[in-house]
Amino acid sequence: MGTTTVPRGPCQNRPGRNSCPTEVGAQDRVIAEAQRLLPPASDDQLLAQHARGNGQALEELFCRYRGVAYRTAYRLLGQEADALDAVQEGFLKAFTHLSAFQGRSSFKTWLLRVVTNAALDLGRQRGRRELRSLDGLAASDQEIPLTTENPARGLERTDLRLLIQEALASLPDAQRQTFVLHADGELSYREVAEALDISIGTVMSRLFYARQKLRLFLARRIGS
Repeated sequence: MGTTTVPRGPCQNRPGRNSCPTEVGAQDRVIAEAQRLLPPASDDQLLAQHARGNGQALEELFCRYRGVAYRTAYRLLGQEADALDAVQEGFLKAFTHLSAFQGRSSFKTWLLRVVTNAALDLGRQRGRRELRSLDGLAASDQEIPLTTENPARGLERTDLRLLIQEALASLPDAQRQTFVLHADGELSYREVAEALDISIGTVMSRLFYARQKLRLFLARRIGS
């Protein structure tokens, strides 16, 4: 009786191969699926990975917080381009001065403080530029157009978001920053206090007066 030859698999004919490519591919898929099931790394873990030389860790932190950073910057500045500039400047400052983050608050709290400070600085610079622009117009005897339109008649054509933005712009910087960190940054009273290095009582006081002023401003504009 002759012997039966068993067909050899494709990987058995490859000397020096430890495993079949199809097996390796299956293992990779299992590993990838297992990684997806794992909880995402915490901020502290990502910072530790960055300290060990993982270049992707900061990118993950940027993706995690760019949305809330943009919302807070936009609420402070009211212009998309300025908000994007403030976010870029804020993240750049944060990532190049990570040694300043000492872990006394969450990374998000510290980061939003850096971003809002960058936004306020940009807003002050923009205000000085606009003032110089107006001075230039006056010096050249050009008239600055004024509007006498009744706000009540134009309110239907006005985006409510712009009206709220105008109301926020009327607040002092300290109250506006506190309000935005709490409302748009979604920070608790304690986190806002940690971000601004003030007491919780001061946070509550700033929010109380900010809300009062916002209600009064909006009531005057809508009711006039």
